[in-house]
Amino acid sequence: MGNKIKKGGDTVEYVLMHKNIPVAELEIDSLTGYILKVDNASNPNHLPFGIACKKGIVDRAALNEWWRDRAIPASRSGIKNALDVLEVPSTQALLTKCFGLSLSDQYWMKPSGIAVAWEDVNFFDNSFSEDIGDVLLGKVKLSGIFDFNSPDNTSDGCLKKRWKIIDSKRCLIKGGSAPFNQQPFNEVIASKLMDALDIPHIDYSLIWDDGLPYSVCEDFITRDTELISAWRIMQSFKKDNSTSVYQHYINCCNELGIKNIELAMDQMIVVDFLLANEDRHQNNFGLIRNAETLEWIGVAPIFDSGSSLGYDKIESQILNEKAVGCKPFKKSHKEQLKLVKSFEWINFDTIKDFDKEIKEILSSAEEYSDDFRTNAIAKMFKRRLEYLHGIAMSTVQSQDNIEEDIEEDIAENYTNSITMF
Repeated sequence: MGNKIKKGGDTVEYVLMHKNIPVAELEIDSLTGYILKVDNASNPNHLPFGIACKKGIVDRAALNEWWRDRAIPASRSGIKNALDVLEVPSTQALLTKCFGLSLSDQYWMKPSGIAVAWEDVNFFDNSFSEDIGDVLLGKVKLSGIFDFNSPDNTSDGCLKKRWKIIDSKRCLIKGGSAPFNQQPFNEVIASKLMDALDIPHIDYSLIWDDGLPYSVCEDFITRDTELISAWRIMQSFKKDNSTSVYQHYINCCNELGIKNIELAMDQMIVVDFLLANEDRHQNNFGLIRNAETLEWIGVAPIFDSGSSLGYDKIESQILNEKAVGCKPFKKSHKEQLKLVKSFEWINFDTIKDFDKEIKEILSSAEEYSDDFRTNAIAKMFKRRLEYLHGIAMSTVQSQDNIEEDIEEDIAENYTNSITMF
């Protein structure tokens, strides 16, 4: 595989591939996973979206940032223990152990001099090991021998999760955070809500394993498509100081020829308001494009809505609007709601009694949610629905106040969840 010894440790040569298209030649530090060198950008158009290539020279810092973001975040719940079990120094060092393959796009690292094709290794068509997923969920393998061929090496997010093939479908299984483990139930609630409102979304179901709840959803990316996050979209176009974060994203999507982007954002903002979603950061919504032609397909369906409905709060905090965080555009949900261009698509009759649906779903939470907590969550939703209905009936035109833009939009760190009841 072209091993070399250089100052700082072993380095390995790879070709960054986009399916079967060679993009650039790389040299990676095998210990840290850091890209030390980039050469021969043969197909710069197929670089990860937003990575610049000027006069044949690839922006190595930006490529390293993309590569680092591909790794499991260091803040993932239980990741330190998992790395100790796997005897791997860092989450970034895990990447090349599975060719850097993901179930969110079609990029991978081909070892130089090795005859292997994307059809031979991709996880959309080929099976993969469950070893890494088991370890990430805290299930230690007694033999200590692990098969690292897994898309779990490149899964993002801070909650415990794993990929699993269920009935020939690639499915993501995701847990919750202490003390209430509410996110899996919230994903099901969000699915039901968007079903009622006829909003494009990913369906979630609920399973239990070893007494813990998990949400399950099917991968919405295929062997021919890929997800490009809103963060990557927004970083790829220059934003002036007089343009709000929201308007910048709309402008970027318009520049790319995305249709109905304002309606899609209206729907996302309304759903996040109703659910009091606190973690709609810029990496959990975005666009889908064709991985071979690079043509934009459209807006990704809404996914990842679990960190909502007071998921980490006690009853008194759930009913206190000041305790609810907001992303990705404004500091508060009510301020963000002002960005909505039209409420005409909302059929309030289909969700007027949705608080009852919430109670029914949370009734299966067993020891994680008692009647007091469940009633507080349902009451909060009812309040928000009534407020939304009042706004929708109003004829007052809202303004996009740039002073209310959030200053930093990053994912939640679930390791600091409260532990009191």
